[in-house]
Amino acid sequence: MLNITDHNPLISERLIHWYQINRRILPWRETTDPYIIWISEIILQQTRVAQGLDYFNRFITRFPDVQALAEASEDEVLKYWQGLGYYSRARNLHTAAKTIMQQFGGKFPTDYSEVKSLKGIGDYTAAAIVSFAWNQPYAVVDGNVYRVLSRLFAIETPIDSIQGKKEFAELASALLSHKEAGLHNQAIMELGALQCVPQNPDCSTCPLSDVCMAYLQQNVSSFPKKQGKTKTRNRYFHYLYIIYKGTTWIQKRQEEDIWKGLYQFPLIETEQPCGWEELSQQEEWEKLFHGCGNITVQAITPVRKHVLSHQTLYATFYQIEVEHTGDLSSNYQQISREELDSYAVPILIHKYLISLDL
Repeated sequence: MLNITDHNPLISERLIHWYQINRRILPWRETTDPYIIWISEIILQQTRVAQGLDYFNRFITRFPDVQALAEASEDEVLKYWQGLGYYSRARNLHTAAKTIMQQFGGKFPTDYSEVKSLKGIGDYTAAAIVSFAWNQPYAVVDGNVYRVLSRLFAIETPIDSIQGKKEFAELASALLSHKEAGLHNQAIMELGALQCVPQNPDCSTCPLSDVCMAYLQQNVSSFPKKQGKTKTRNRYFHYLYIIYKGTTWIQKRQEEDIWKGLYQFPLIETEQPCGWEELSQQEEWEKLFHGCGNITVQAITPVRKHVLSHQTLYATFYQIEVEHTGDLSSNYQQISREELDSYAVPILIHKYLISLDL
């Protein structure tokens, strides 16, 4: 990791300089009104700037200050929030506005802990409000900041772990310019939004490229690290239980995939769900049954869902009788139907065989 003490002024100065040249002009950046900043931050938790701007303008026009929001009915507040989703956040805004009127005399609190005590405001939002409005030295840590810091210091700690949240919060605080806390926070967030983007960032024009460890190691895309579950994918399996005079065909799974080394019926995998008619029109089907003469589909099972750790299988079994063996024995192992029980098969096929009472 870079020496934070040595690079802190350099990083902050470069961030702020870059921001002053490249920042987007947005209404909540042209004010130090904590109410306006608060509303913008909550809305931007719901949507991107391009989509959120219209919602923000409409909301602020109707509820220009804390009093207007507090005195409105919940139904009206929700109506102006309509389309953003997560309506609990709109209700939290309404409740917090009432709290400000009742407990703080209608004035937005300036103390970080008091701001954080308001309904729906956590560490990030509180830091954003007090640093943007009053330049208080509280570092923001949002998704953009996680991405920038994880790449800048090539941090292996997952951002969604308890240790990661603590480590990134401490690092963000250590880098923060106390003199220009608000600008620094805006700058690092904007860098993540415009420059250090999730996919294909233009590192060659980044103001921090020469001190970015991930860039110097040429593995920017590896960061940030996450411990969350790998995104699952759907796969569609069509198993062909082909019968010819008391025999059938199987194959051993050889590829680096699930169930390597186990036996299965001839398999056609498709990218999308499809029925028998669509399946039978595919080139793979025609190749598989070349020379088999008349093909009789005797039974088709309902789709069977099988959930694995990182993928979900949707399997259909087709029991098919053929007139000739064709090319089947050249590509698959021919065995008697009674021998099926002797071969190790995936549980999905095992359950199918049990249902056939073989």
